[in-house]
Parts: sequence; structure tokens; C-alpha cells
Amino acid sequence: MINKMSVPKAELHCHIEGAAPPSLVVRLADKYQVDVSSIINGNGKYVWSDFTSFLQAYDLASSVFKTPADYALLSETYFRMLSAEGAIYGEIFISPDHAQAAGLSYRSYVEGLAAGIGRAKEETGIEGRMIAIGVRHFGAASVERVAKEVIGNPHPMVTGFGLAGDEREGHPANFAKAFRMAGEAGLGLTAHAGEFGGPNSIVAALEFLRVKRLGHGVRAIEDKELVKRLVDESVVLEVCPGSNLALGVYSVLRFHPINLLRRAGVRVTLNSDDPPFFHTTLGKEYASVSKTFGWSFEDQMEITRNAIAAAFCDHATKQRLLVRLDSAAVS
Repeated sequence: MINKMSVPKAELHCHIEGAAPPSLVVRLADKYQVDVSSIINGNGKYVWSDFTSFLQAYDLASSVFKTPADYALLSETYFRMLSAEGAIYGEIFISPDHAQAAGLSYRSYVEGLAAGIGRAKEETGIEGRMIAIGVRHFGAASVERVAKEVIGNPHPMVTGFGLAGDEREGHPANFAKAFRMAGEAGLGLTAHAGEFGGPNSIVAALEFLRVKRLGHGVRAIEDKELVKRLVDESVVLEVCPGSNLALGVYSVLRFHPINLLRRAGVRVTLNSDDPPFFHTTLGKEYASVSKTFGWSFEDQMEITRNAIAAAFCDHATKQRLLVRLDSAAVS
């Protein structure tokens, strides 16, 4: 059994509001007199039953973060937790729409999150970046507004742009303009596809959004030609097995296609998505997938190497991360 702490890890797919520990949500809920008893049980766990109730719980938990200082506390907490599990790098999805709902400007939201990531880095050495996301079921105009806000308020730690929300709503063609603007501004591009939508959803994201990374993307396994395309075009999948199981995309881990995709030559990474909601962590993802599919230490190192290669950070940062990864291989 490989010690899950021994493999340096990297994460590309985690929604920061969805990473809020229930204990922190309760603390801020008490401060702001927000009733969260319907979504957090007596054992301090999130409670939800299906995708709709998950989204409702997510939004209520997110509502307790109201100031830049609250968001700094959230990002610092999460990045410290990541580092404690051996992670050397993490990217978080940030939601300008949630910031707006909290009455925060985009700039103050980002500055709060950046301050927390900076504090975690000072203490642990972990590197972090942010990916701003538009929500597809809010429509094309909303996603374009987010893109303009990100481009008009550049921050060195916001290095990517993505698309999340209900994959079954809004064809990717509707968001091509937003992605074109973000790409021309130098932001890395990713989009959720191939989770609740099938292979056609993935093809459309590749065609219209020109992404080289896909959030989830696992339903590609249903189309051999698409799998070959992912290999040929070096598309990286941000795979979240625990999330897929929790939301019922697959029934048990041994039926999850991550190993088949990897054996076919697709570049896969491991990620936790909304970790406390799905009773997982990045460390658990590495450990459970490796145990189920018999991955070696070297296999897990390859997963981290894939993530670093696909990361939305500068070349110098990637080189530093690879040095840290390589030092673990020989220690």
C-alpha cells in the first residue's frame, strides 16, 4: 500500500465555495445569523440527496462568505488542507456570480482569495492560481459579462477562464465569443463537459470553445473516435472520480472509466471538485483510485506530472514544481 502522503499532488479542478469545510460555514453562519441547519447535520456533514438539492446546499453554504476577509479565510483554509495532504499546486474555480450575490465587487473577491492563497504559500510553500468561471445556465450574456470583468481587472493569480453550471443547458456555440475574448487575453481555457452530457457535449466544447482541458470529460469513453481525438490533440481531462460517484454518474469506483482512458493514452488528472460535499479530499482521490486500479508510485507521479504540464501558470513556476516532483522520486 502506497502512503498517500508520499506522492506530491496537484489539483486543477476544485470550486472554492464548494471546498468550504462545514465547520467554517457554521462559524460564519453564526457570525452573520444565517440558518444553515437544513444543510449541515449534527455530525458536521453536508446533507443533500440529489443534484438539485446539492446545488441548493452549495448556494446556501456559499452565502455565508460576505467579505474579502471571509474569502481569504476560505482560500487559506483550503490550500493549507491541500498542502497537508502533500499537494504542491492547486487551481481553484472562482465564481464572480457568487461574489456578486454576496454584494462584493469582482476585484475585492479576487483580492480576498489571493490574500488567503498567499498566506498559505508563505506557511507551506504551496502554489495556487484561480480560474474564473461563467455559469452556462445563466446564458451567453452572463458568461460574456464575466469574461469582460476578468479581462478588465487583470490579476496575476487569475490565469484561466472556464465554463461550469448545468451541462444540459446552453450549447457551447453560445459561449464561443466569451472564450475567444478570454483566449485572446492570454487566459488558459477549460470547460465542464462529458459529466452529465455525453460524448457530443465534449465534441461541441472542443469545436466551439477551443479548450485543451476538460472538466470531467469521462463520458468520452463511450465514443472510441473521441478517445482517439483526445489522445491526438493532447487534451487533458480534469477527472473527479469521487464527485462522479457521489452524483451517480457511475455506481462504484471500479466501473469508473479513468483507468481505461489512461490506458488508451488520454492525459488524465485527479481532482476533488467540491470535496466536503462529496466526502472526499485530493489525497483520498489519489489513494482510492490507486488502490482500485493498482496504480504504482510512478503511475501516481505521472498523474501529478500531467497536472503540472496542463496547469495555467507560467513556465518558471512549472519548472519549480517539476523540481519538487522529481526530488520526491529520488528521495
